[in-house]
Amino acid sequence: MHITKTLTYWYSINKRFLPWRKTKNPYYIWLSEIILQQTQVKQGLPYYEAFVSQYPTVFDLASATEEHVLKLWQGLGYYSRARNLHATAKYIVKELNGKFPDNYKDLIKLKGVGDYTASAIASICFNEATAVVDGNVYRVLARYYGINTVINSTQGKKEFKAVAQEILDKNNPAEFNQAIMEFGAIQCKPKSPDCTICPLNETCNAFKNDKVGLLPKKNKQSKPVKKYFNYLVYISTKGETVLEKRKEKGIWQNLYQFPLIESKQPLSIDDLKSQLNINERQITLYNDKSIVHKLSHQHLHTKFWIIKSDILPGTSIPKDTIHEYATPILIKNFTDDFNF
Repeated sequence: MHITKTLTYWYSINKRFLPWRKTKNPYYIWLSEIILQQTQVKQGLPYYEAFVSQYPTVFDLASATEEHVLKLWQGLGYYSRARNLHATAKYIVKELNGKFPDNYKDLIKLKGVGDYTASAIASICFNEATAVVDGNVYRVLARYYGINTVINSTQGKKEFKAVAQEILDKNNPAEFNQAIMEFGAIQCKPKSPDCTICPLNETCNAFKNDKVGLLPKKNKQSKPVKKYFNYLVYISTKGETVLEKRKEKGIWQNLYQFPLIESKQPLSIDDLKSQLNINERQITLYNDKSIVHKLSHQHLHTKFWIIKSDILPGTSIPKDTIHEYATPILIKNFTDDFNF
């Protein structure tokens, strides 16, 4: 099949030399795939190297505390990936004696492992002929075959998986899966790809019909919810502050933050004074303009309020130890700027 041979040949010449491509150890492949979910290689690579250095085996990762794992993950976002990573490592060590499943059917049962990750591990590590379908693959297939089915629909997922499986090199699934993903990442890019040098341009449906910028199609996400976060940064004369652990499910579960007042609209200094029963001399606003932290489904309009008081709510910590805690990047950026 033309596309299969062309992509494999292209990959042999153009592939990037990345550390996880030097091994078929399922631990390292799994680690790289979880880190690279919704993350570009240039951002994920330092995290991969840090995890391999800190936790060279699945046994090391399983024996780590969740707090240490979250701290190492800090800044990468989508923290459920880190919690699932840790939980799965413990399961593999405790229930499977440290040995990863060697087939798609059992891999997909692992926490945090979906169709794409299971297919990647099964094909790369165990040569199972199961096709990967990620954002890069969706884009290549939609453009090359002119597929108009939206990719984030049940029908779309089935259709693209079937096409990917059909063109998969059954004799060398590991090489082909990596080839089509790499092709989407560096040649058939989301925006302004250079189609003039593309080895598939003579048979690409989108290129011939001037639809490169229109494919793949995707249903629009709902408009992000706007929320207002007011962090209370307590500082005592003893040099102590207060951090709280987010226990509830949702964003940043089990990460640390300053005491938070969440509101449906911006709060003024008078609002906070009345809520907290403090005087004006104790409280100042650190950032006059709200810091907007954009997540996939919500935009957080954030203010940091500095409160100087020796009466601290909750358990206090020395403020110079704050960097030891796993915090959302929003908090970390503030503590860096504030010179804790």
